Amino acid sequence: MNTTEYAELFLSESRENVTAVNQALLELERDAEGPGAAACVDAIFRAVHTIKGMAATMGYAAVTELSHELETVLDRARRRELTIDSTVIDILLRAADSLERLVELAVAGRERELDIASLIADLGSLRPMVETAEWSIPGLAATTAAGLTVHVRLVPDAPLRSVRALLIIQAFGKVAEVTSTVPREADLQADRFDGVLTIHCAADAPRDEIERVVRAAGDVESIEFSDATAPVRRPSAAVRMPVAPTPSLGVRVAASRGRHVRIDVRRLDKLMNLVGELVVARGRLAQLANEVGDHALDDTVRLSSRLITELRDEITASRMVPVSNVFDRFPRVVRDAARALGKTVDFVVEGRDIELDRSMLDDIADSIVHLLRNAVDHGIEAPAERVAAGKSVAGSLVLSAMRDRSAVVIRVTDDGHGIDRDRVLARAKRDGIVEAGKTDLTEDELLRLLARPGFSTAEQVTDLSGRGVGVDAVYTRVRALGGAMNVRSVPGQGTAMTIRLPLTLAVVRSLLARVADEMYAIPLAHVNETIELTPDIVRTVQGREVVMARDEVFPLIRLRRLVGLPHYAPASAIDLEQVIVIDLGDRRAGLVIDELTGQEEIVVKQFDAVRDGPPFFGGATLLGDGRPCLIVDVSSLL
Repeated sequence: MNTTEYAELFLSESRENVTAVNQALLELERDAEGPGAAACVDAIFRAVHTIKGMAATMGYAAVTELSHELETVLDRARRRELTIDSTVIDILLRAADSLERLVELAVAGRERELDIASLIADLGSLRPMVETAEWSIPGLAATTAAGLTVHVRLVPDAPLRSVRALLIIQAFGKVAEVTSTVPREADLQADRFDGVLTIHCAADAPRDEIERVVRAAGDVESIEFSDATAPVRRPSAAVRMPVAPTPSLGVRVAASRGRHVRIDVRRLDKLMNLVGELVVARGRLAQLANEVGDHALDDTVRLSSRLITELRDEITASRMVPVSNVFDRFPRVVRDAARALGKTVDFVVEGRDIELDRSMLDDIADSIVHLLRNAVDHGIEAPAERVAAGKSVAGSLVLSAMRDRSAVVIRVTDDGHGIDRDRVLARAKRDGIVEAGKTDLTEDELLRLLARPGFSTAEQVTDLSGRGVGVDAVYTRVRALGGAMNVRSVPGQGTAMTIRLPLTLAVVRSLLARVADEMYAIPLAHVNETIELTPDIVRTVQGREVVMARDEVFPLIRLRRLVGLPHYAPASAIDLEQVIVIDLGDRRAGLVIDELTGQEEIVVKQFDAVRDGPPFFGGATLLGDGRPCLIVDVSSLL
């Protein structure tokens, strides 16, 4: 049977299990002698066992071998025959890293690229030599019979059960002649299988060899043998529901729950693109219906509009996943970085249940890794330095996620020595980035300097940082995702790097604004209110225009000036400019435009700006009438 169609499912499930292994290993490292140590070992064992079973089913030999060696060591730990110390933890972490890499290579058909011989030897050193024979092929001195019937029962909820059964039959045929099976292979191909497989074979079938090849498939609950001449009997089992239709690439129906479906994210991407095009078509249809003036057509358009909105909301919701799907990988990142630098770090993750679009979460993962490594390397001091400053030996590092209206805020906070502004300013002056007479940096100026390609204050390059690509890579990625980034740093107290991201990039409700003959879209998530720009509310403070509204004072930003258009010339005294009050967290400003033309749900398309052009746009879209429209990146204005 061709198992390549299940490769994506194997990859996805194996990644989840490797993440579980890393989490449990870190917990075990923190409290190897504690009451929860046994539960950690059990969790690691189960995850590795699952990977081994799936790998054997898929025919990935190297993954199966490494999983088995790791499983054997863990079994010794479960039976209290192995003491968990730092050496064991290091070997197990190396094994987890290699297992993760092997899984990726196996799916790509490149298992042989990773040499695991030394790792296998290190794992072998953790168990008695007598146990090494367990995975080798035993001799043929097993009991045989004139004919044999073998009953194989898989564990409940075992993944890929029909595939496992077919591979068991194939492997079985190499050690004995299979005369018949129940269910038949045709039924297994159609996924009509309740988890109990009966195989009838000819004479001279070695039972120990049969048991070896059967158990190699993984997730085998029991194996029973009986003479072929005896009445055919299948082991009793609990009531089982038939498995749902055969899984296809990236899709799995969970038979045990029956309510969850695993779907390839590429399908969701396509659905979201299609519903986005529907939104554009809806806008055009609404305009045409308004021109026709037919009541029946208007009613149909309104109904279609409501259904499209509901469809969009459901597809958007189906793409949302908890940030824990990615955040759970980071404790290992922090642990390895701290260990490499000889530092002690208490890492805390908050808001793991906050949901974000899956594609965006995957895109931002590497950026968060940069911020965490920077915090460990540049932010948190060495133990001796912390003690001298009156701090605890262990530094505090917090990764948090929270909802803020239609956005998600991700923040990395440390209690280190903060960013040395004087040092950053001196480096900027030396590189000619700022004028020689500048004496201080604002938070925004500090971030823009740190985000310049190649800018770094590190005296030497390390494995973690020093090449000036960390903050630059994060800032660029966040901006590309339509988000914003800011930094807050207090000398001696620490630094907080904050990323603000929209929940999804596909469809955004926006306010449409006209400037001269050009149309611009401002995402409503950043719009507080709109007001008319009357002369009595405008003031000049320190040479800059500000507006006074509702006992607040905030700066004015003229969009005409930003895009290089001439000064506004009203047709009459009653033609006043409009102000869109935009805010981003604790910052607010008034964006001056010529006219508000309405609201519209827009489909966001990636925007490749002109080189060295204005950095004020985060995307582009087509309006219902077919006109192009640039989307204002509010974060670049504040």
